[in-house]
Amino acid sequence: MVRRIRERICGITPLKRLVYLISPNKINQSFYASLDKVLSFKNVKFFQLRLKNVDQNKLLNISKKIKKITTKHKVKFIINDYFTLTSRIKANGCHMGQLDGSFKVARKKLKGKILGITCHNSKILANNALKNKADYIAHGSFFKSKLKPRAKKSNISILKWSKKNIKKPIVAIGGINNINYKKLMSAGANYIALSSYIWDNPNLKPEIAIKKFK
Repeated sequence: MVRRIRERICGITPLKRLVYLISPNKINQSFYASLDKVLSFKNVKFFQLRLKNVDQNKLLNISKKIKKITTKHKVKFIINDYFTLTSRIKANGCHMGQLDGSFKVARKKLKGKILGITCHNSKILANNALKNKADYIAHGSFFKSKLKPRAKKSNISILKWSKKNIKKPIVAIGGINNINYKKLMSAGANYIALSSYIWDNPNLKPEIAIKKFK
């Protein structure tokens, strides 16, 4: 509270935490220092660890290191897919795709945890996510994505519909950059999912790339 008052007096506008940050496909040793720098900009609300076909022990070790960083910066730590490991990892929640298992089972396992569900461009899937008590829904892919090049395409109109009918936080995903994100926010997205623009940007280091989103 004191910090907010000080910011107002000094004419500083606090950043909105609008970014839902997704990890790169591979985690190397230098990643942790980069993540710390990126999160220090304070515009990231969620960080999702998305690693496919990884040994569970390795996933647990990586998660422990990430959890320390996300806790430091007050960022919600989300695990992709592995809802059975979410409590073990002490993550804040889990994100699931349509083929990642039973949402009903996941909801029971994740008592007190965040559950996010990918709904593509579908009103039916969004309504089902709501029935399964999802805490947020994700729509996309809105643009061509390096992370998921074969992802199903979505129309921006689905954001407007979900904002009006679902009444849950909405995450826009897929090929989002520093230019096209504004139209997604205007259409109704509460958060924008970023990955390749931050971690695989040929022109900008991650800690510089993240500053493009205010």
